[in-house]
Amino acid sequence: MPTVTLSKKVFEKLVGKKLSLDKLKDRISYLGTDLEKIEGDEIHVEIFPNRPDMLSEQGLARAFSSFIGVKTGLRKYDVKKSGHKVIVDPSVSMRPYTACAIVKNIKFNDERIREIMQMQEKLAKTHGRNRLKSAYGVYPINNVKFPVTYIAKDPKKVMFQPLGFDKKMPAHKVEQLHPKGREYAYVAEGWKKYPFFIDSNENVMCMLPYTNSHDTGKVDENTSEVFIECTGTDLENVQIALNIFVTMFADMGADIYSLDIVYKNKTITTPNLSPRKMKIDLNYVNKRLGLELKEKDLKQLLERMGFGYEKKTVLIPAYRNDILHQIDFIEDIAIAYGYENFEAVIPKVATIADESKLEKFKKKIAYLLCGLGLQEVSTYHLLSKEDLMDNMNSDYPGIMLANSLSKEYDTLRSWMIPSLMCVLKTNKHNEYPQNIFDIGRVFVKDKKTESLTNEFERLAVILCDKKTDLTNARQVLDYLMRMIDIKYEVIDTKHNSFIPGRVGRVVVKGKEVAYIGEINPAVLENFELEMPVAGFELNLTELFKLI
Repeated sequence: MPTVTLSKKVFEKLVGKKLSLDKLKDRISYLGTDLEKIEGDEIHVEIFPNRPDMLSEQGLARAFSSFIGVKTGLRKYDVKKSGHKVIVDPSVSMRPYTACAIVKNIKFNDERIREIMQMQEKLAKTHGRNRLKSAYGVYPINNVKFPVTYIAKDPKKVMFQPLGFDKKMPAHKVEQLHPKGREYAYVAEGWKKYPFFIDSNENVMCMLPYTNSHDTGKVDENTSEVFIECTGTDLENVQIALNIFVTMFADMGADIYSLDIVYKNKTITTPNLSPRKMKIDLNYVNKRLGLELKEKDLKQLLERMGFGYEKKTVLIPAYRNDILHQIDFIEDIAIAYGYENFEAVIPKVATIADESKLEKFKKKIAYLLCGLGLQEVSTYHLLSKEDLMDNMNSDYPGIMLANSLSKEYDTLRSWMIPSLMCVLKTNKHNEYPQNIFDIGRVFVKDKKTESLTNEFERLAVILCDKKTDLTNARQVLDYLMRMIDIKYEVIDTKHNSFIPGRVGRVVVKGKEVAYIGEINPAVLENFELEMPVAGFELNLTELFKLI
């Protein structure tokens, strides 16, 4: 989680009320942030990743002011039309989306420049996933000639002077010579062309994802108008980022102007600061929180968290990206109500604690496999889509994350063997045999559930040695089923992750509960393994129901 350093003087002025130091510390902590310390004029606070809008003095003060009842409700921002355009060339397929705005009538000083630079850096690390998902630029507008074109070019054919350098250079040398080029080279791995913003005078404004150009210049105390661009791989992500930026500038007293973003097949206007609308069920709120709120109470609590409310509908600020479901409103309502105001209640039902029967069953399975000399491992619920599907030659999809932190962990797994294959890949330097197992959870799409997903407990067993084959895996399965007194049969099947003719489906009481087989050599090659691998994956949730 990012830690930001804010000016207490600026923050209190924006809030519109000065609190005692103890009260300020108390209320900031209860807002849903992690206050580290307040020293002199500096507030050090850790902002949770779901609230990037609070990464600046303006954003945190806006939320805090509503929370303590000074300026409640939905903030409204006016957006004027600039009449300018940004033309998006189809060549920017590696980073196809942009959202842009112009901000005028702003007075810069050293403090405000520091605030903007911190916001830009922290937002790129969190919301932008270290520039992998999105990155942002702020430019003085006086050296920009519209319309601006967002286009990808061969870096060997582009000459420009990076900001902070004293002469022009071929763009392909930026990765080696510019500190930001070296730092973020991984973002552009595999790119043959790089995106540039170029104005109508053919001046290069920036090279993405690295640096602005000297021609455009940098914001200083003489700047009064700026152009803001946000680019990335997801349109909603860059639009939210832009909304966070322009509302920050508006809270500094600036005026917001929109631009038309012209794509090949459509034109959109950014920023769009109209609130989203979502229905809310008062009964659902009260049930989840154990309260008896009236509608007027609900409205008041929502407004204390910066929302609008009308006709059982919540108006969500355009800079909030964390509201996906009613339960997200409930979290904010609980914050506004005050966690300290909830009364602890002793349950009226007397119970005796006991370990879950399924957990006992899983523990027994683990003991049996350890008795065979297998080593238990513990793997993450998340892995990459590449390892889950491509490297396994499988078309069994997982559930992609909307805002993954990295490509290595961007998917909720739909089966467990890929996780164990990753374990083998990272342990090639260790001695063999490597016989491992893991009992964990998998996730599959299910439209019948509220979360649209269903979860199952699975057992995955992998045997890896130069003489490993299907017989070895079958022996482990035979022993396991015999010890839990289960009869089963194996029927022939097909699965691209396994060798044809060396894979089977395990059936118990007419229910298919497992795959067993030898891993396909193509899969072994994908995971850079030189030893044969065999194993099985057993659905413990279904097996437990059957017994």
